[in-house]
Amino acid sequence: MAKNQEVERIAKKLDKMVHKKNTDGALDLLRELKNIKMSLETLQSTRVGMSVNAVRKQSSDEDVQTLAKALIKSWKKLLDGSEGKSEEREKKKEGSPVRSSSTSKDCGSSEKSSKKSGETPTTPTSPTTPTLPSRVTSFPPAPVTTDSVRNKCRELLVAALQTDDDHKTIGVDCEHLAAQIEEQIFQEFKSTDIKYKTRLRSRISNLKDQKNPDLRRNVLCGNISPQRIASMTAEDMASAELKQMREALTKESIREHQLSKVGGSETDMFICNKCHGKSCTYTQVQTRSADEPMTTFVLCNSCGNRWKFC
Repeated sequence: MAKNQEVERIAKKLDKMVHKKNTDGALDLLRELKNIKMSLETLQSTRVGMSVNAVRKQSSDEDVQTLAKALIKSWKKLLDGSEGKSEEREKKKEGSPVRSSSTSKDCGSSEKSSKKSGETPTTPTSPTTPTLPSRVTSFPPAPVTTDSVRNKCRELLVAALQTDDDHKTIGVDCEHLAAQIEEQIFQEFKSTDIKYKTRLRSRISNLKDQKNPDLRRNVLCGNISPQRIASMTAEDMASAELKQMREALTKESIREHQLSKVGGSETDMFICNKCHGKSCTYTQVQTRSADEPMTTFVLCNSCGNRWKFC
């Protein structure tokens, strides 16, 4: 417990350095971390990996960068070793792993072995939810921030990503993903001004939209990267149904524009200056005094272009 408190104390100091953009003294703190025997539980509870990685990016000191990389690399090995052990335990529990590319014969033998051992057979149509520790402590994470506005925006993004239970089925760390999305938006505007807030509001509302679950699922699955969702327009984020509706309205507007005309006579005496077509309809209106000639209005039947011919 005391070790966790010591690591958490160091992590907070590193976060303050990153926030103040002054990493003087970071080397001493990293050396302290190097002398602490780190455990997977400590890494997950303190999130010290994020703090060290943020200092590595912020600092221009080669010694700080080198030591930070070495610490992250050693902690990554610790994580990979834990994942390997957990996979072995899963294999022992299940008897034989179910693979997506297995043939029907393999599935049959798997069912037989599970029946002999008295366990419920695992079917390929119900995949096991992946374990989360590797996502929680994956490197490089989004930098930690102490800005209250940014932290609140990250919380709102987490709530939007957790609108349904899709995040549980997919097995993604929504806090990590929300931090990455917010970081991308912040890097574009470099401040928490009105443009930054407007961009975040549009992401949150679209991710929470119950009529557009595909957007949220694609973000959770990684089909849409944090960089992509951070810069998408409202048209890009719209649901397939809304996109079809907009396309239909656009076509209808074009058609009405092309066909809207009151009376008039068709002629090939005029040439459209846009599409260069000769299929036109014209009308003549007396817009000036009676002794002046009438004004001719021409409509191109091909592209809907209108112009006045005097």
